[in-house]
Amino acid sequence: MSDVKAAPSQAQPHYSADSLYNLANSYARAGKAGLAVLNYKRALLLAPNDPDVNANLQYVQTSAHISSPPLSRLEQVGGSVDPTLAAWSGVLGLALLGAALLSRKLTRRFKWLRALTALLGLALLTLTLSNALLLEPRTHEAVVLVNQTPARVTPVPMGDPALVLKEAETVTIVAKHEDFVLVRTRSGASGWVARGSIGSVLP
Repeated sequence: MSDVKAAPSQAQPHYSADSLYNLANSYARAGKAGLAVLNYKRALLLAPNDPDVNANLQYVQTSAHISSPPLSRLEQVGGSVDPTLAAWSGVLGLALLGAALLSRKLTRRFKWLRALTALLGLALLTLTLSNALLLEPRTHEAVVLVNQTPARVTPVPMGDPALVLKEAETVTIVAKHEDFVLVRTRSGASGWVARGSIGSVLP
């Protein structure tokens, strides 16, 4: 497992990929697999291509006997784009598309250049929208923090358990009710868990 990343020379924001990565490593060394996986996943939201974060996440999940389904080709391509870069691509795409439309009003010349600018703008906008659509499901992801967490049939403390969740397992948040959250596992099973038993990947 890769160790601590060197801190940059300038002051580093608390919520950064490196700080989350180092925090996750600390939890992993302390044997807290759930908190480790949670912070590795949060780091990946900011740095999806970081090989150390991906490797350590895989290592901790494997050690905790948590299987991670392989990503589709589309998810791999979309997830490899930095969200900040994708957002700025959208802004640039809008600007290029606007410039192409404006130049059409001003002059009839350079049709090929105008068409090329509009095409590039549309391509950048498509990239941004695709990245947003692929990231959207991850905004509902959560990680189980407490081992043998009961997922109950109803959102009450003494409700019958529908299933039991393992620490470090990733689930999808479907609904919320007071102190309980309805989650769905990768296999499609669902149940209500106490809010304190899971951590949302998107804080």
